[in-house]
Amino acid sequence: MSDRSIHSAIWSAQDIRSTTRRLATVHEVALTGEALPGAPLESPRAVIGESWRRVLGSGVDPDRDQPQLLLSVAELEHRRQKSQLATVLPVLNEGLLATADAAQQIMVVTDAEGRVLWREGSAPVRRMADRLGFDKGADWTEGVVGTNAIGTALVARRPVLVHSAEHFVRSHQQWTCAAAPLHDPRDGRLLGTVDISGPAHTFHPTTLSLVSAVARLAEGELRTRHHTSLERLRSSAAPVLARLGGRALAVDPNGWVVGVTGLTPPERVALPKAPEAGPLWLPRYGMCALEPLPGGWLIRVGRPEPEAGPSRAVLDVSGRDGATVTVSGPAGSWSHALTPRHAELLFVLAAHPRGRSAAELAEDLFGDGSRTVTVRAELSRLRRHLGGVLAHRPYRFADGVAVELLLPPRPAALLPQSTAPAVVAARRG
Repeated sequence: MSDRSIHSAIWSAQDIRSTTRRLATVHEVALTGEALPGAPLESPRAVIGESWRRVLGSGVDPDRDQPQLLLSVAELEHRRQKSQLATVLPVLNEGLLATADAAQQIMVVTDAEGRVLWREGSAPVRRMADRLGFDKGADWTEGVVGTNAIGTALVARRPVLVHSAEHFVRSHQQWTCAAAPLHDPRDGRLLGTVDISGPAHTFHPTTLSLVSAVARLAEGELRTRHHTSLERLRSSAAPVLARLGGRALAVDPNGWVVGVTGLTPPERVALPKAPEAGPLWLPRYGMCALEPLPGGWLIRVGRPEPEAGPSRAVLDVSGRDGATVTVSGPAGSWSHALTPRHAELLFVLAAHPRGRSAAELAEDLFGDGSRTVTVRAELSRLRRHLGGVLAHRPYRFADGVAVELLLPPRPAALLPQSTAPAVVAARRG
């Protein structure tokens, strides 16, 4: 059943019961392989079918709710405070909350791990959600509660509607939900989701479009806030840079560059997750001195190089907190969050320590050995962050760098959003 057909059936006929029965039949066929006598054979929508296959492989029981282990109050508050989504809650509330409440639905905001951080809306529906464990602090990923808009949107990285029997677990099939992922507009990093959920009879075909539009507004607000903070830091850093000799950069706490002297300005510098004032080895620049600025850091470039470069790289694609690479050496260690494409590239290189040519990597990532220009461009971007860690001719981790690869417990959970042939083959073992 296509996205268009489910929307058309509900919008034109307003026959939710009929649509629910059709979806239930599709669900039963997918789980049992047996269709009811005389019932037409239909396939689930692509995004739902892919989710069902993932969930079947994860061992979720369609007939039993898995007990929720909610976050503690302290952990929930900690996640709320560190989440960038806290700053755009007014945008989400203004765009969705009144509509959700009037339509007997609730608005839910999660973090990138699928944990429910905020939940507002219709009081009766909140009580219904409580009975499913759909409460603040709950884990609403596919591996815990099966196919649902939040968990499936986190994997698919796009807005998702899940209606009625498209939910994998039967106790959730009285619900309809629509969720859109929220990304950091600076680097595309996934921040979480915003979701509208309610009883199946409250479904309206424009809900997903509304949720998607409000998610884009929230991302726009994040972008505006980022630009404002950079301008503020740029104003305070300009006189400091003007007085300095040599090479230096002024950056915000996340490494975004607002000013330089003595060198070509990059867009961003890879900083440690918790930088401290003092000597620091940075990719591309070597040994530097880090000094605090109001709202950021001053990086003085040109300190003597350490005796040795990076000696160890840990590539974490276990899925616990997004893909990251952590590099260690004589001057300490630092971590860099990876885009999905860069995670695929480093995974392939870690799996092939002798290296890969551009054509081989193009086959690994795209199934097309001719796409070498794309591969070289991505590796050029990646080496800006991992200077001294990667080598070329062939592309590989540099000699002397010990590589550790952290994989998910189940091969099927490896980089779940990836369609790269090399990753798909690795999932199959």
